[in-house]
Amino acid sequence: MTDTDKTETRRATCHCGAVELHVRLTDGLNTARRCDCSFCRRRGAPAVSAPLDGIHVVRGADKLTLYSFGTHTAKHHFCSICGVYMYHRRRSDPNQYGVNLYTIEGVEPKETEPLPWLDGVNHPSDRDGAA
Repeated sequence: MTDTDKTETRRATCHCGAVELHVRLTDGLNTARRCDCSFCRRRGAPAVSAPLDGIHVVRGADKLTLYSFGTHTAKHHFCSICGVYMYHRRRSDPNQYGVNLYTIEGVEPKETEPLPWLDGVNHPSDRDGAA
């Protein structure tokens, strides 16, 4: 993979097509991972990293809905029509977005597995005395 491949802009869409993003990934698909926190284990979609200025909503900004819980650091964005998770501001690094890997055009789930896991159950922000 060349440096150009790592920073290319990719197209991401929800199931119904109401939401379309252009996403500039931090390191191509190399950051793809799953998380086992209480939310991600239910959502089931792996995420890939993008910088905060790396997401441009091309279509459907008015169709995105927000979900946040717990510390309210993570902000999860979904299509309000079909319910597909599109991206979230990370709790593990609020200077990044996690983007649903499987919304990215051309990504085939059978070609990406197995993926590494992030221990979201034992997140550092949840420890006593954490800021």
